[in-house]
Amino acid sequence: MLELEACPLTPEAFAPFGDVIDTRTSDYFHINAGRTRRYHDLARVETLGEQARALISIFVSQPVSVPLELDFLERHPQGSQAFVPMHEERFLVVVAPPGDTIDPDSVRAFVTDGRQGVNYRAGTWHAIQSVLEREGEFLVVDRGGEGNNCDEHPIGIRVTLPEGEVVASTSEQEETP
Repeated sequence: MLELEACPLTPEAFAPFGDVIDTRTSDYFHINAGRTRRYHDLARVETLGEQARALISIFVSQPVSVPLELDFLERHPQGSQAFVPMHEERFLVVVAPPGDTIDPDSVRAFVTDGRQGVNYRAGTWHAIQSVLEREGEFLVVDRGGEGNNCDEHPIGIRVTLPEGEVVASTSEQEETP
């Protein structure tokens, strides 16, 4: 089983796999009579293939336990897939570069800080949604249209967080008023 410790998510470290979506590290310009900052073009939306179109969805995900054990990674060969937390949910990101196989030495794990989203490039291998601490709502932008756009590849991966970083359990959070 591949053992990974999740590193903090940064645009530089994640660049081979896609885009980090984060207004704190992006330029903006004013619109709407100066009342709105527009953080423009934060991620490249890819929709490949016949009759492809962009979709906007909301996913509601249940929290995972850490260490996180994965049996597979998936990829979407015909389009990118972006996940943006709606309520500052932290989540784990496990990725590998596009290709027909996965080289275990190329797999990386990151942990977001709750304000960061990610955009996986078309074909990038990634883990399923892995929200920490509490149920999470995510705005998702991905590809709709004809053709198969989801492949799975079996691989055993165990992801931990850096020493000293603790994830509150769901039951502990439910006790908090």
